[in-house]
Amino acid sequence: AVMLTAILGAMNGYVLTKWQFKGHGIVFGMLLLSCFIPFQIVLIPMAKMLGILGMAGTTSGLVFVHLIYGLGFTTLFFRNYYAAFPTEIIKAAQIDGAGFFRIFWRVLLPSSGPIIVVTVIWQFTNIWNDFLFGASFADFDSIPMTVALNNLVNSSQGVKEYNVHFAGAILAALPTLVVYIVSGRYFVRGLMAGAVKG
Repeated sequence: AVMLTAILGAMNGYVLTKWQFKGHGIVFGMLLLSCFIPFQIVLIPMAKMLGILGMAGTTSGLVFVHLIYGLGFTTLFFRNYYAAFPTEIIKAAQIDGAGFFRIFWRVLLPSSGPIIVVTVIWQFTNIWNDFLFGASFADFDSIPMTVALNNLVNSSQGVKEYNVHFAGAILAALPTLVVYIVSGRYFVRGLMAGAVKG
């Protein structure tokens, strides 16, 4: 889900800034609006959609949910970043005969390191810490770590095994902690990179 939303968000940002089409502002506005929709509103429509697609209770269904919900955020990140990217470089590549995908893969993506780091950290943290979608759409074989941790805490009867609970909490928090330790400085740098145009 993290990789798919990052790639699709980058392509959306590329199209909305450098290959603008009629009505691109409306499309971006709708994607931006999706960032403000609360999780609870999409539960019933998403459950029906997963049932229609035959993806209910599967890991691929959970990936699909996070892909749809995260696309607005990743598009916003990349769109703001690419808005500050010089259009002259794109035009020069077009003059040299580069097409849509060649410009994307060879020109834009290699210079998108900071915003890719921001997107990956943002999406990874949101998906890893998600509880509501995992509890609603996952089956026993596809439950995420947060739901498994909740089940672990609620499964013990009688005497609470706090040592087991804390060990589970540390294991659940470890991946996001590692991600922030390894790439935390790039996160701030990437956020600032798309903040100012010019």
